[in-house]
Amino acid sequence: MNEKDYKDWLLEIKHKVRQAQLKAVANFNIALIELYWELGKEIVLRQTESKWGDNFLEQLSIDLKRGFPEINGFSRRNLYTIRQWYLFFSQEFEFVPQPVAQLPWSYQRLLISKIKELKIAVQYAKATHKNGWSRTQLEINIKSNYHLRQGKADHNFESTLPKPQSDLAAESIKDPYHFDFLGLEENAQEREIELALTQKITHFMLELGKGFAFVGRQYKLEISESDYFLDLLFYHLHLRCFVVIELKAGKFQPEYAGKLNFYLSAVDSQLKHATDSPSIGMILCRMKDKIEVEYALRDLNKPIGISSFELSEIIPDSLKTQLPTVEEMERELIDG
Repeated sequence: MNEKDYKDWLLEIKHKVRQAQLKAVANFNIALIELYWELGKEIVLRQTESKWGDNFLEQLSIDLKRGFPEINGFSRRNLYTIRQWYLFFSQEFEFVPQPVAQLPWSYQRLLISKIKELKIAVQYAKATHKNGWSRTQLEINIKSNYHLRQGKADHNFESTLPKPQSDLAAESIKDPYHFDFLGLEENAQEREIELALTQKITHFMLELGKGFAFVGRQYKLEISESDYFLDLLFYHLHLRCFVVIELKAGKFQPEYAGKLNFYLSAVDSQLKHATDSPSIGMILCRMKDKIEVEYALRDLNKPIGISSFELSEIIPDSLKTQLPTVEEMERELIDG
């Protein structure tokens, strides 16, 4: 037996086992959420039709825990949460919405505790499923009003990109971006911010959103006999194009858009593959005037978005944006 072949084969087997574990956890989660929906429905039905008060939840908890000691989700507190969760989503749905059903129960509790509007809760459930957010990342995005920031940047995508590329590009950028995780002072300069973002590239890419792949910082372009340097260069896996990001520590100036338009022309000529979509530019600045931005973008032929960013409100170390392990996911599914 060739040792290298065996090790390579073993890695493949381990990958398949992990995938099977994740699939089993996901299937179990859906079954558990369906059970909780039926349980919540029955509790509400007994309380409304049979006039049972909240006191029977204590007895129900005792009986269910006695009957199913291996399941930790039948505490009185969790039964009350199941009831509240059912009442929240049953306002408009006859059964638990699909994007919600795919989330672990701890995510569900977070949604109903932090969000009061049903449509917004479903929107966060969809975004969580689409972007693969951890529970902590979901909490951070709720706190930072992700739903109010997504797709809100100023841009000229409608006039410079074909549909549906223009719509997807618009959905892919926010305004403002929150760089709380950098821990920088409000007077931080461009190079300081740029360096901090690349040092904490995982946090930065989580804030940018799904699809961004980091290419380089101060990426060098040779044009004629001069060298030019892009602050940050990314490739977007869904848009299938390069994304050039320019950082500005102060207020937006109209000349920034013209310079970025120049950079995008160079990137399209030197880096863009024949199968790639047109490169997109983003200017991230501390402040902007919407009328100045509108005028600056109006006659440019390259797709550019302009957003602001904030450095305030440092996120504590206890809030970590790492994906949960299989074991953590399993515990989340059954914990009450």
